[in-house]
Amino acid sequence: MRPATLLDIARRNDYGLPADTEEGIAELYEFRNFVHFIDVWVLTTNALQRVDDFHQVVVDYAAEAASHGAVYLEGIFSPAERARRGVGWEEMFEGYCDGADEARELHGVEVRLTPDITRGFTMEEAEETVRWAARYRDRGVVGIGLGGLEAEYPPEPYAAVFERARGEGLASVPHAGEVAGPASVRGALDALGAARVRHGIRSVDDASLVDELRDRELVLDVCPISNLRTGAVGTLSDHPLRRLVTAGVHCSVSTDDPAMFDTDLTRDYDAASSLGLSPRRAYEAGVRGALCDASTKARLRDIGETFGWDGAS
Repeated sequence: MRPATLLDIARRNDYGLPADTEEGIAELYEFRNFVHFIDVWVLTTNALQRVDDFHQVVVDYAAEAASHGAVYLEGIFSPAERARRGVGWEEMFEGYCDGADEARELHGVEVRLTPDITRGFTMEEAEETVRWAARYRDRGVVGIGLGGLEAEYPPEPYAAVFERARGEGLASVPHAGEVAGPASVRGALDALGAARVRHGIRSVDDASLVDELRDRELVLDVCPISNLRTGAVGTLSDHPLRRLVTAGVHCSVSTDDPAMFDTDLTRDYDAASSLGLSPRRAYEAGVRGALCDASTKARLRDIGETFGWDGAS
């Protein structure tokens, strides 16, 4: 949530925040470390309490994404964290899915949803996430992610719940290889059956893994500025994206958390371009990895084929 959205929702729900201006919220958002990020993420998402709140989050972000040229996005939310604080599962899923419908109508952006299982939460909560996601497959829920403290919670213990998700027709799209090494990515592939890997940049530390990603044509969702903000890379020039691109790995471009990492799609595309990933190649990787239906994917391919890439920055 950008500060304006957060303030609007908090006022509607009479939810107190440490600041009551957009400038104050922006200062609160300034990234310090990952623990601070999680603390602020919990503080701000606690404002989300009703169907209308979840709806608004999707519509507002779709408007922002559209302003940067986005035509398709897959949004992540963490329902078990909200459920722990008394919000109903149905309220969340109805709100997000209704928001996706309105985002298409108002802003021309196709939105699909991939709720996260939160690392460190109970297996019962993970299974409940899958159960509710499966109920909303026909409303645009297309996959299940795995987010949170990657270094502390490896993928393997979640193998059974991801097997169930895949059996329900939900793709596996875990975070892996951001702050943990290649073993985390291999766990995502082997134990979780990942259809796509979010981040995956530490794959460069294992040449055979890079070869496997290339040969399988598996897409990594790379977030250059997020990786810089969190300290996963020391400087942008140190980012592994250039090596991944050179090796032939398909990489899409994402923002991770644009509000807290002081970024947006344009700035992340600029960063990726500076590291050797052309806008067209990034777009085509995004389409390749997209979890949408065949007709939507065909339309996205048509957009890419007819777009004026020669003039794109």
